[in-house]
Amino acid sequence: MTMASNSNTKKRASPLGSSFDSFLDEQGLYEEATLAATKRVLADQIRQAMEKERLSKTEMARRMRTSRSALERLIDPHNENVTLQTLDKAARAIGRRLSVALV
Repeated sequence: MTMASNSNTKKRASPLGSSFDSFLDEQGLYEEATLAATKRVLADQIRQAMEKERLSKTEMARRMRTSRSALERLIDPHNENVTLQTLDKAARAIGRRLSVALV
């Protein structure tokens, strides 16, 4: 009885092996998706901090010296139009700092 050897069999690269990031980049959507995801993360972090400190939206808006509707836009994960100034106000209102970097 003879046994076939697997030592000569090479693994072939799967065409499905490319990353989702690469796919988005190829489609020209990487930057847009990254910015949208970053905004959602920041909105979630702000909401979580408000919950932790038991801050109402009215009190958070007061601390930020802005309107409640502006705060609603800030914490809306689908609203991507937020200024750095607004993010900085929110960070300070919850006792944090905003950090932005070019990489």
